[in-house]
Amino acid sequence: MTPRQRWLAMFERRPVDRLPTDYWATGEFHAKLKLALGKEDDEAVWRHLSIDRPRMVGPVYRPKTPRPAGQDMWGMKHESINYGTGTYNEVTDPPLANVDSVQQMLDYPWPTPDDMDHSGIAPFLASDDGSRIIQGGHYEPFLHYCSMRGMEQAYMDVLTEPELAHAALSKMYDFWSETNRRTWQAGAGRIDMMYLAEDLGAQTGPLFSLDCYREFILPNQQKMAALAKSFGVRVFYHTDGSARQFLPDLIDVVGIDLLNPLQWCCPGMELEGLVQDFGNKIVFHGGIDNQRTLPFGTPDEVRQQVRDVARIMRNQRWICAPCHNIQNVSPVENVIAMYEEAGRIAPEE
Repeated sequence: MTPRQRWLAMFERRPVDRLPTDYWATGEFHAKLKLALGKEDDEAVWRHLSIDRPRMVGPVYRPKTPRPAGQDMWGMKHESINYGTGTYNEVTDPPLANVDSVQQMLDYPWPTPDDMDHSGIAPFLASDDGSRIIQGGHYEPFLHYCSMRGMEQAYMDVLTEPELAHAALSKMYDFWSETNRRTWQAGAGRIDMMYLAEDLGAQTGPLFSLDCYREFILPNQQKMAALAKSFGVRVFYHTDGSARQFLPDLIDVVGIDLLNPLQWCCPGMELEGLVQDFGNKIVFHGGIDNQRTLPFGTPDEVRQQVRDVARIMRNQRWICAPCHNIQNVSPVENVIAMYEEAGRIAPEE
């Protein structure tokens, strides 16, 4: 089977020839992995480790009126922050930090779908060999709101300034729904899944009450998922942390097809419970711990964890992958051990 055939088999409840796998990593770790394997391009890495990684497609930001120098499409400026073993781009001077009225929020120079150039999508797909599943379309508005407003203020807004949060999130939905619609239209049936996300859980508990989620996030997620499915596009859903209380709504109301990343070390996310309650409804993606085992374990401990997760996921639709981005502190040997062990597991296990 090709990687695309394995993913589609997972979605369609069909048998696979081997356990499917995926890969998420920081740029620093990925460069280290390529160097260790002696591979110059990503596809060579995927083939060497038998990774069924999707191919991504989407529009390019080409505004008719360019932003001031140093700003991204949302009007944010970024600074590279070193955390010791790599860097992350962090937002500086959140552009919505001082907005104090709904009118100001609506008048902000939001990007528009016309700023996005979709002309490259059809040629990309026409030249694609069809071996890998195609991911196109994106929606994660509250994350952008946190970046534009400041994280602390954004979370306060849902309780103290709800009209401001609703105004901003409605603008983001309008942008992404039309941008995604044009993406899927340009894909002409070749785009297999979209990335729908919102981090609903922290390490020890939810980031939102269920009522807040249902007011501010769920309605537009539901509409976005319905739009995707009208084009035959499946919904890959990402949430970190302890998000157990949201899963019935995500599965039964939003209609997600896949749950990532299965951070089972967080309360409520124990794999046995997820399998018991939701195993007949969704594809599971992730499950290999990248907070302790991948960075600080031994190759043998990694192999054992892959076997342990595979035992719990027996007869489930599971794609073996790390619990979020592999960090640069992780030894290459541990990551190689993860994929080697996954390759030894028979699909029925």
